[in-house]
Amino acid sequence: MDIFAAATLLFLVMDPLGNIPLFLSVLKQVPEERRRLVLRRELLIAYLVLLIFLVLGPYILSFLQVSQEAIRIGGGIVLFLIAIKMVFPKEGGLLGKTPDGEPFIVPLAIPLIAGPSSLAMIMLMRKSAEGQWLDMWLAVTAAWVVSALILLASRRLYVLLGERGLIAIERLMGMVLIIMAVQMLLEGTAEYLNLA
Repeated sequence: MDIFAAATLLFLVMDPLGNIPLFLSVLKQVPEERRRLVLRRELLIAYLVLLIFLVLGPYILSFLQVSQEAIRIGGGIVLFLIAIKMVFPKEGGLLGKTPDGEPFIVPLAIPLIAGPSSLAMIMLMRKSAEGQWLDMWLAVTAAWVVSALILLASRRLYVLLGERGLIAIERLMGMVLIIMAVQMLLEGTAEYLNLA
């Protein structure tokens, strides 16, 4: 997987456009003068968490003795489930009710930016791209930078696109993820059948 494909996949999984209403809802309770500072802090914390999983991911998967085929098939299943939630979202959003006050780590950094799906995808991509540490770091950084820019401009984007526009874009991104998930499942199954 090249840098652009990996970065695109991670960007789609992070789903910053779909998270805009949640970010605005959580930050609504933060005083206006602190919102940007809080958002930047949460973005940096999320980036550090993503990097930790990028470094430790292969060791975790090696410890668990997970095969390359299982990684591809598992990654395809995870992606498919994420994509289904994007195309057919739950009532009340991903988090339901959010805690009062200024957020710290939860829910903005984790799980909205560095959520279980993003962390799982990073570990799976890192394991399947052995020896391509720099490429994977660039992909994670690129996906995070684009997501961060979108979230920093969340108020303007919400005004520009409106809630319906953001929902339409999120569902379109979900459809693209479904296609990528099916491709990963097909590749993993083909590899497994060739070994059997």
